[in-house]
Amino acid sequence: MKKNILLLTSILFLTLASCNTKKEKEQEAIDTSSMVIDSLRQALTQSQNESSDLIETLSQIQEGFDQINQAQGRINVKKTEGDTPDRQAIVENMEFIQRTLALNKELIASLQQQLRTTSQSDARSKAKLEEMVANFNKQLEEKSKEIEALRAELAEKDIRIAEQTEEINSLNQSVSDLNKQNEEKARSIAAQDKEMNTAYYVFGTKKELREQRILNRNDVLKNNDFNKDYFTRIDLRVTKVIKLYSKSAKLMTNHPAGTYTLEKDAQGMYVLRITDPQNFWSVSRYLVITVK
Repeated sequence: MKKNILLLTSILFLTLASCNTKKEKEQEAIDTSSMVIDSLRQALTQSQNESSDLIETLSQIQEGFDQINQAQGRINVKKTEGDTPDRQAIVENMEFIQRTLALNKELIASLQQQLRTTSQSDARSKAKLEEMVANFNKQLEEKSKEIEALRAELAEKDIRIAEQTEEINSLNQSVSDLNKQNEEKARSIAAQDKEMNTAYYVFGTKKELREQRILNRNDVLKNNDFNKDYFTRIDLRVTKVIKLYSKSAKLMTNHPAGTYTLEKDAQGMYVLRITDPQNFWSVSRYLVITVK
């Protein structure tokens, strides 16, 4: 009788153990499937985001070239009989062209960097994008040559304009002074344009940021004696994606909701995407993010 009881107990124990092992294996399979699905979902989201980033940059560059073409069309250096070119309009359009060329150069460099780091595996699409980058660089080079030729033509026209103005109005200002003023004005406008679109960001552990006086306990940029050199300087029109290389990230500075996303890539690392740059940086031109 005792042997029968022991035998039944052993069978029951083995049956329960077998059931538990089966349940554990089933749960393990479910967990593994969930992990794979999450990983695939993150990879798909990352690919979609990277595609959106590429398309946006491509659109910006093309729009820049379109605006340059329009500005070139507005520069009328030829004059009909009795008319003189509008010097002020010419100067303003030339300044706009130079600024837009410089911005396009930065955007093309940013596009090249995006292509180097993209996780997209479609070789044909990537090759097509690389071909577009090459064409953009060619356009940039051609436009630069066109603008140099136009600048030379304007220099000659400026001399005739200055001489005519001097004959009619007896002005004593020399051509060289006029050219110098225009160059100084162009540099000043370019510097102002750059400053208007400059922002700064930094990410690091709380300890690192405290050492640089960026964080004071949990207060961010409380005093003005923080280490400004620790920040990365960017053009907010160009830099819209910041990889944080961390599985934990938190924005410490204030930026309007709906102007950015903070999400994980396929490797589980956080990436900050600024979807509305002008509004994102409207509260503060400094961005501080804590990571672990």
